[in-house]
Amino acid sequence: MATFATSDQLLVIIDPAARETDGESVRIAKDVLSAGAAAKVCMPDGPEEFARVLARRGSRRPVVVGDDRALVRTVTLLHRRRELTGCVLSMVPVGGALSVAHTLGVPTGAVAAARAVLDGVERRLDLLVDDSDGVVLGALRIPPLASVAVAPGPVAARGWLRPYQHLVRSLSATRPVPVVPRPGPARLRVEVDGETVVDLDQPVEGISVTPGGLDGLAEVEVRPLSVGAEATPVRAAGRTVTVTGADFRYRADGGVTGPVRRRTWRVVEGAWGLTVPGAS
Repeated sequence: MATFATSDQLLVIIDPAARETDGESVRIAKDVLSAGAAAKVCMPDGPEEFARVLARRGSRRPVVVGDDRALVRTVTLLHRRRELTGCVLSMVPVGGALSVAHTLGVPTGAVAAARAVLDGVERRLDLLVDDSDGVVLGALRIPPLASVAVAPGPVAARGWLRPYQHLVRSLSATRPVPVVPRPGPARLRVEVDGETVVDLDQPVEGISVTPGGLDGLAEVEVRPLSVGAEATPVRAAGRTVTVTGADFRYRADGGVTGPVRRRTWRVVEGAWGLTVPGAS
């Protein structure tokens, strides 16, 4: 693992959602980073400006202040520009969705994360890249979609909307909530390194694919549909995973993608670097 010098120049990119969600944590992160290194702070207004700022970073080490979505967006942009391998990312998690950052070893507190940016080490991580040039940092899952209540979303209680919030909630409470019916079991073909693990004749309850296994392989687990006694999961490991079948969606890094009928993921070993705390 590589260590970093306090003389490093940082490009601190503060995601707009982080500023709106937790301005105090953003302020703390800025203060700690600016006190410990030469830091240029940028506050892009949206995804396009975020991408421009990242592309013009020069020799500065990028530090993302934001949630999991901001981290995934950054890795995706660098991957598509073919600049991911030579760029070490740092992150200060701020926002509601932080499970991916925590799983990857980034402290979820603003002070601890900012200190890890300054004094931490580089950790090389595997990446799943799909055939549409998308990336997956953590595990992906293909679950059956449970019945989901689709209720109207909350109204932002800001400015002129505040007087109407109670009225909207009252109206929403009296309206029937539609329910998406639960579909039947998925029938998908799963191939690992070209070998069929499960075919279309075997209904499945769920599939998971996780990078970072031994020797740079992805770990695959398929849970067959159980009738009575619980079925034994089918496990495999490989560098490419292909899933084919009727329209399916998959969850990865806090988001949902699809529907698609075929998708192939390949493992890129040690594809990117992330700053994490050093050994104490």
